[in-house]
Amino acid sequence: MIPARPIAAALAAALVLLPAAAAQAAPEPPPYVALGDSYSSGTGAGRYADDDCLRSDLAYPRLLANSLGVPLAHQACSGATSADLLARQLDPLGEDTELVTITIGGNDIGWAEAIKACITPFTKCTDDIEEAEARIVEELPGLLDGVYGAVRDRAPGADVYVLGYPRLFNERDECDAFGQTSLAEQRLMNGAADLLASVIEESAAAHGFFYVDVRSAFEGHAVCDEVAYLHGLRYPAAESYHPNALGHANAYFPAIAGVL
Repeated sequence: MIPARPIAAALAAALVLLPAAAAQAAPEPPPYVALGDSYSSGTGAGRYADDDCLRSDLAYPRLLANSLGVPLAHQACSGATSADLLARQLDPLGEDTELVTITIGGNDIGWAEAIKACITPFTKCTDDIEEAEARIVEELPGLLDGVYGAVRDRAPGADVYVLGYPRLFNERDECDAFGQTSLAEQRLMNGAADLLASVIEESAAAHGFFYVDVRSAFEGHAVCDEVAYLHGLRYPAAESYHPNALGHANAYFPAIAGVL
């Protein structure tokens, strides 16, 4: 006969090990997938994890993943167009994907070229902005439809949040680019940003996605404001006119976290 004391000790040890074994067996949650361009990669925020896409550990996707305690598939890449997103960023999406965020569209409309024209000395940028606005109205809805449709096909059960872009200027100060950006040009660029927001919001709603408007979150913190959440013209040039670390921590992150 086996003594009772060793049996009791063995049972007690087994019971102690059960919670640890159960914890080890718990499946890891599916990754949160962050898609899009430089506004989601974190270009401008610093502390980059790579040199090609300029994905920042200070960008809102990383902040959001940390706050939720979930793994992050950070696919967004600086300079990405909707075609780039479709070609290179969709692999992490799947049947089990629960959360997706996207910023896309700015690189499809020639926005960087319009800004460059506005800050170039002795150059008027009205034509460039009008061309960007025409592309927003005529071309962008179809491009967004393709992106959003592909995301839904790959991740049919996911909650998808489309984040917009901020207005860049306060329309009061001409501190940026050695004063080359006039107040009139600032108003034109902010007006184009408003048009872009309306088209993105409409397209997102058509696919049942949630639109997160960040313009109010950046209000009072534009280029030239005392506490700016956005870079003006700077070196390296890729960071120009992008949210800085404060813009991600104090504007983009609260905007998305507040609607989850």
